Amino acid sequence: MVETETLEQVGTETVETLIENKDLIVYNDDYNTFDHVIDSLIKVCKHKPIQAEQCTWLVHYKGKCQVKRADYDTLEPMCTALLDRGISAEIE
Repeated sequence: MVETETLEQVGTETVETLIENKDLIVYNDDYNTFDHVIDSLIKVCKHKPIQAEQCTWLVHYKGKCQVKRADYDTLEPMCTALLDRGISAEIE
């Protein structure tokens, strides 16, 4: 999905730039505990505890969950941090 962001208004014209947002997806596995995934989402993605728990249940039951939506540069370090914690994740 492509979104626009207003950069500045010049006279009566508005200058906009296109921002292509991506999704950070976490996948289910048989190795990580619920607590580890919840704690990781709180620390890495800045989720509230209830949000992290809900995402973890979705990962468990649906096999994956979109845990964050932002531009690639914002998601890339989060994805790397989750991977470093042994959590299966990718940016789509």
